[in-house]
Amino acid sequence: MTFPQHAPLDPTRRAFLSQSSLGIGSLALASLLNENGSLAAEKAPSGSWPGAVRPLHVPQKAKRIIFLCMAGGPSHLETFDYKPELAKLDGQPMPPSFTKGQPIAQLQGQRLVCLAPRFKFIRQGKSGQQISEVLPHIGKIADDIAIIRSMHTDAINHDPAHTLMNTGSTISGRPSMGAWLTYGLGSVSRNLPGFVVMTSVGGRNPQPIATRQWHTGFLPGRFQGVQFHSSGDPVLYVTNPKGIDAGRQKDVVNAVGKLNRLRNANVDDPEIATRISQYELAFRMQTSVPELMDFSGETKQTLDMYGTQGADGSFASNCLLARRMAERGVRFIHLYHRGWDHHNDLDRYMKICAGLCDQGAAALVTDLKQRGMLDDTLVVWSGEFGRTPMAQSNKGRAGRDHHMKAFSLWMAGGGIKGGVTHGATDALGYNAAENRTHINDLHATMLHLFGIDHERFTYRFQGRDFRLTDVEGKVVKEVLA
Repeated sequence: MTFPQHAPLDPTRRAFLSQSSLGIGSLALASLLNENGSLAAEKAPSGSWPGAVRPLHVPQKAKRIIFLCMAGGPSHLETFDYKPELAKLDGQPMPPSFTKGQPIAQLQGQRLVCLAPRFKFIRQGKSGQQISEVLPHIGKIADDIAIIRSMHTDAINHDPAHTLMNTGSTISGRPSMGAWLTYGLGSVSRNLPGFVVMTSVGGRNPQPIATRQWHTGFLPGRFQGVQFHSSGDPVLYVTNPKGIDAGRQKDVVNAVGKLNRLRNANVDDPEIATRISQYELAFRMQTSVPELMDFSGETKQTLDMYGTQGADGSFASNCLLARRMAERGVRFIHLYHRGWDHHNDLDRYMKICAGLCDQGAAALVTDLKQRGMLDDTLVVWSGEFGRTPMAQSNKGRAGRDHHMKAFSLWMAGGGIKGGVTHGATDALGYNAAENRTHINDLHATMLHLFGIDHERFTYRFQGRDFRLTDVEGKVVKEVLA
């Protein structure tokens, strides 16, 4: 199934359709306001995108996704992939058979010494999955998650690794996975964007996350992720400035609409229609966003479970906000926690990051399950790559370097089989060795759970059919319920 880019129209139809479509958009926008300039009732048209994949290719298990990105690259050797052989070699030279001729980020050309896992691993739940003691809350949901220990990627540095994780390619400018999904399925939220991004910070050296990581690339602009702030004003400029009421704002919007129609009569730019639809959404968000951020209706038990009082900028708060967004129909919710780049002082920083992220992530899964939402909500926990079995730095403050050959992640809900571990690394955790799983395979599996065949879901751009999984990808059937 190929979805072409917008084709040019002949001049007569161009003028008619552009003016007509924008006229409809303006009427829809105007209908959002009643005679007093306030928001209209729920029956107001939303102009929502219905989704390009109709009908779905396969039965749908997931309706929404919450992607928890541990930005910086958490060590699989301190979280989900215990290596007793690595512990035996602690302080000894790394066997050259593992590393000879291999790209290593900051350790290239240096003496390579094995570093034992820094924490004990405990068998958790009825499934007996091995999870580090530094993640006690995630350990309690072991029977709800599928751990993939054989992940690998193509990029050894942060930005290209994030680009690959988010777009399926290390080439900048491709659409992000959230944009692909909202384009394919549309959004069921009338008053919030279909694709929302939030970030939190805490730990060592928070790496910057470029906004292009949630861009639409060559897809229409309406599918771009919208960044929310978890403290202060959640969305910039969503509130009216002092002295501006809804009536005056309506006058401004009408004037902008007229200018847009004049411009579109000459250029027939589909992004102008997108702009109108976003104006409509912005009006609705002025009411829905403050309500979203109001945690007063949450019980003390729920707040304590997440470990937050809400709207404090923490990862835990963002997890609770993610659940509230999921309830309100947001399709793709992407949470970044920046601080997992542990080149040194691994013991200390791992405890800090785990302390900030463990409880919220586990509470999210538990909360969704209690509310009957986990069955159709997919949760993914992952970094952009792993860390080396070799030590970086020294004198008791060792860390680990970037590592693209192996890392771990977990998935829950939305058609995922809980309590299973898929794949394995070699004895020292250097290479993904058994049931190797690439980022493209992760994306193929995610799309499959949403009812989409990744090979059929393409978009023609500059003479080529593009897809999220590029030219690779297979569904990891072993983790499907």
